[in-house]
Amino acid sequence: MRGAGMWRFAFAMVVGCATAARAADYPEHPVHLIVPFAAGGPADIYARFVGQHLSQSLKQPFVVDDRPGAGSIIGTEAVAKAAPDGYTLLVMSNTHTTNESLVTKKPFVLMRDFVPVAPINSSDLVMVVHPSVPATDLKAFIALAKSKPGGLNYASSGPGTPYHLAGELFKAMSGTDIIHVPYKTSSGARNDVIAGQVQMMFDAVTTMAPNVRAGQVRALGTTGRKRTAILPDVPTIAEAGVPGYEATIWIGVMAPAGTPAAVVETLNASIGAIVDRPDVRKAWAEQGAEPMKMTPTAFEAFLRADIAKWAEVVKLSGAKVD
Repeated sequence: MRGAGMWRFAFAMVVGCATAARAADYPEHPVHLIVPFAAGGPADIYARFVGQHLSQSLKQPFVVDDRPGAGSIIGTEAVAKAAPDGYTLLVMSNTHTTNESLVTKKPFVLMRDFVPVAPINSSDLVMVVHPSVPATDLKAFIALAKSKPGGLNYASSGPGTPYHLAGELFKAMSGTDIIHVPYKTSSGARNDVIAGQVQMMFDAVTTMAPNVRAGQVRALGTTGRKRTAILPDVPTIAEAGVPGYEATIWIGVMAPAGTPAAVVETLNASIGAIVDRPDVRKAWAEQGAEPMKMTPTAFEAFLRADIAKWAEVVKLSGAKVD
């Protein structure tokens, strides 16, 4: 038994050293960034941006793979089942922290089946209506909605997404009854609001601002604590008629549970270097996005706090998966 025990110890040491060596050499072949949302949305756009810079700094391709569906669950499940070697990563958002309380029957648990890697950025949302809606400001829209309960609709990219919960929080805090119309993608929701098929939507300001400027939609308010520089003439929802209202969207990266700590640290440092670049900060500020930088430990604490925050919003709003 003594000889067998020594053999097992020696074998474990060899395996451990081999794993450490592989982690030190990471990455040795292409890395896949799974985006569980549709092409053209914020997660896809910033995943491609970050992936391009990671490819340059880590000398291997970082390939973006969009796998939308079921409110992010399809693509997320694929990453949960992937090998924990750092070659399949999840580009996630507060859709994931919201779904922890909103969607009880999922094939994964976020903080059990994934490890935090790094945040990327955050941005405000903007509440927009089609120009045909007879309300030129937020108070007028609230009065209109209260005058016809259930008579107005709002679009989202699906249950549990920031767009959905922003709408449910608005309904709860404004005392309005507006019908949720879930789409499979943010682009589908956005296109139908622009076309006038649905009256209202909360969308990422980074994506919708050009449509506001083009007059395709009317902005009634942004969702941050202060006005966004990208739409400075648009008041926050809190100042325009719903005191205390706040909802944002953020994007980050996670990896399957069991991914070597050295790999996580390499990715965290590389992503942090990207979001720290002055040219990146300037470009993102012009788009309405604010860089986020945290250690894996700090990002884990942030995620757990966000899960708790959105659990309260789900409870307050009575939001349900449609």
